[in-house]
Amino acid sequence: MLETIATVCEIVMVVCFGASWPFNIVKAYKARTAKGTSLLFMGLIGLGYVAGILCKVFQWIDKGGLSWLAYVAFGFYIVNLFMIVTGVVIYFRNKHLDSVRAAATCHDCEVHK
Repeated sequence: MLETIATVCEIVMVVCFGASWPFNIVKAYKARTAKGTSLLFMGLIGLGYVAGILCKVFQWIDKGGLSWLAYVAFGFYIVNLFMIVTGVVIYFRNKHLDSVRAAATCHDCEVHK
């Protein structure tokens, strides 16, 4: 019984974290700049999701299977990790756009005329 409650709490936690990622991804994509985005933050959260995935894998190995709720939690970890990877891809895209903008404006600045 307590294992079921613990898994439900885990699912709620992962869903709450996961609910914020689509907003972050859309905002970063529209912003077209990497300023204000922390790659370290995304990496640490991603590492936490990998740890959650490994926890489920080890539970599966140890017990010979998982409850259906544990499979749900596992699925949410995978989805959230995919959203982090998407955020990292957008970060590098935006970093490239920042460097292109910086190079274009530098040639037009007063110092280089």
